[in-house]
Amino acid sequence: MTQQLFISDLHLSAERLDTVQLFIRFLSERAPKADHLYILGDLFDAWIGDDHEAPPIAEIKRAMHRLSQAGTRLWLMHGNRDFLIGESFCRETGAVLMQDPTLVELYGKPTLLMHGDLLCTEDQAYMKFAREVRNPDFIKHFLSQSIQQRLELAKTYRAQSGEAKSLKPESIMDVNRDTVASYFVEYQADHLIHGHTHRPADHVIELKDKRHYRHVLAEWHHDHGELVCVTPQGFRRETYS
Repeated sequence: MTQQLFISDLHLSAERLDTVQLFIRFLSERAPKADHLYILGDLFDAWIGDDHEAPPIAEIKRAMHRLSQAGTRLWLMHGNRDFLIGESFCRETGAVLMQDPTLVELYGKPTLLMHGDLLCTEDQAYMKFAREVRNPDFIKHFLSQSIQQRLELAKTYRAQSGEAKSLKPESIMDVNRDTVASYFVEYQADHLIHGHTHRPADHVIELKDKRHYRHVLAEWHHDHGELVCVTPQGFRRETYS
């Protein structure tokens, strides 16, 4: 049966090797049964450039390449942690880099795909920071530095982000309802799939007497991950362990 899988927020790193192995096993056991696998951001906990080859990056890339070679189309979207993933990584893995947002047709259902951070517009400090670090001049300057310098900078940014997050009210780190509604209207989508917030749920939104559906993806953990599987019969959640 034709099916398409959606995951996000794996936050893979050398400090999360159990999650890395879970993902690699997922790529060999569950993902090959799908026609498409969409990774909607934050595959990695940090990405300092395609030239960084520290373990377990090579092992992850080989597993992704095997999946794409076996016939599953692999799609990748930047997250707020790994927005420096580039074309070199995609060539090595067989992944296709997607824009955020991207509108796709899932068995006749117009569906908007996003990482999700663009929906959290009440967190003005984060939105400002995101604009700054995704500026092409900032990226060019960052990538011009040595790998060690980039690692230190990334560590500093993560520490600042964690400290700032601990001081913020929970409400502003979730999506803004009006922002969500505006994306549904702008893209004329019936469904929205996103991650980022780590608040997995399926929401029904009424707009102009029409129902729209927002599917929030889960963060992956050391012993299990969650995905959304879409088939001609509809949307369902699965746990992989």
